[in-house]
Order: sequence, then C-alpha cells, then structure tokens
Amino acid sequence: MKQLRLASLFSGAKDSTLALYRAVKSGHSVRFIVTIVSENPDSYMYHTPNTWLTTLQAEAMGVPAIIQKTKGIKEKELLDLKKALAVISKDIDGVVVGAIESRYQGDRVEKVCKELGLEVVKPLWHDEPEGMWEEMLEAGFEVMIVSVACEGLGKEWLGRIVDRKAYEELKEKSMKNRFHLSGEGGEFESLVLDCPMFRKKVVISDREIVWDSETSSGSLVVKSAGLEKKP
Repeated sequence: MKQLRLASLFSGAKDSTLALYRAVKSGHSVRFIVTIVSENPDSYMYHTPNTWLTTLQAEAMGVPAIIQKTKGIKEKELLDLKKALAVISKDIDGVVVGAIESRYQGDRVEKVCKELGLEVVKPLWHDEPEGMWEEMLEAGFEVMIVSVACEGLGKEWLGRIVDRKAYEELKEKSMKNRFHLSGEGGEFESLVLDCPMFRKKVVISDREIVWDSETSSGSLVVKSAGLEKKP
C-alpha cells in the first residue's frame, strides 16, 4: 500500500480522531491537523462544539495545527476549507476525514481535494458503529459526550466519559429510541481527551453546562483546559 503524507480534517471529536488513528496504523504519516472553526453552530459541513481544543490535541500529538475560520454559510464554507488546504497542498498527498455516512460532507471534501490534486482517505466510510466503539474502547480512547439532542439522552450525559458501562447504556438507548449509535444525525457530539496518539492528556479545568428544557437538548462548553503528562 502506498504511504501518504496526510493532513487530518480534525474536529477533536471521536470520528475524526479514530480516522486519524486508523490512517497512522495503516502506515500513513499525518503532517498537519486542519480545523475549520465555524461561526455557524448549525454548520452543514463542520463539527462546532469546543473546536478551540484542537490546538491542544494537536500539541498532544506533536503535529502542527492549522485553524481556519469560516462564517459557516452553506456551500461558501467550502472555500475556507480550500483556502486552508491550499497553503499546505505541496507538502501533503491527501486528506484524511472522519466521514461515516454523510454523502453531503464526503462529496464536498472530495471536490475540494480534487481541485487541489489531493487524495481523500476515509477510513470510517460505511463502517459499523459497534465496531468503531469497540476499537476505541480497546485502544484506550477517552471520549466525553459534550452535546445531546435526541430522545433518550438527557442532561446527565453531558460530560460523561464513554467507558464500557456507558457504551452499553448508549447502545441500549440507541436501539430503544432509534438514534444512530455514532451520532451521525447530530444526536450527540463528543470530545476526545486521550487516545494512543496523544503524548499528553487533555484535562478540563472549567466547563459550563448549557441546557434547553424546552427542546431537551444541551451542550457542555469547555472554558478552560490544558495538557497533563500521562502515567
């Protein structure tokens, strides 16, 4: 298999982190972390919760971070992705993304990469959520739930680490309430605090729970965080 120099389209959540992890395990090298920070919380393309933490996660991995802001206007936000990738296009062969099922996101990233002459690597494409969760648990990923927006997941899930017990509960609730176990429909969002690629662990020192009782949805906003040496 051809080994590629990659940039990771990285949100700091579980899917983009697992995709990066699989790419590295496959022999590719990740040269840059690219995060698109959207002003639109309902962006069609990009994960939005706590994206400022990707600079800490990149530091934990020892990989340079490229942060590109966008207004989050539908379709126009792709120009900001292209702008960020164009800066490093001569230093990489492709881009690794955490897309699982979304054709909307996958097609648009592929279009931008094609225009720049870059390959797209999608290690999670059409993978089963059970297998992905099992892989993360076995590898020692520390995944925190930071947003919930579906029946079955209440305020008590915000800030919860998905260990084996929590995963079994999440799986049971997804079957009972018919939501996607990977959160593909925005049912929940996550944040990775630790994984095998991190030389240091992300530690949250200040956070706030924002809850809307009318919609039974909410989020955990990280206000302050740092890195801590791993044992």
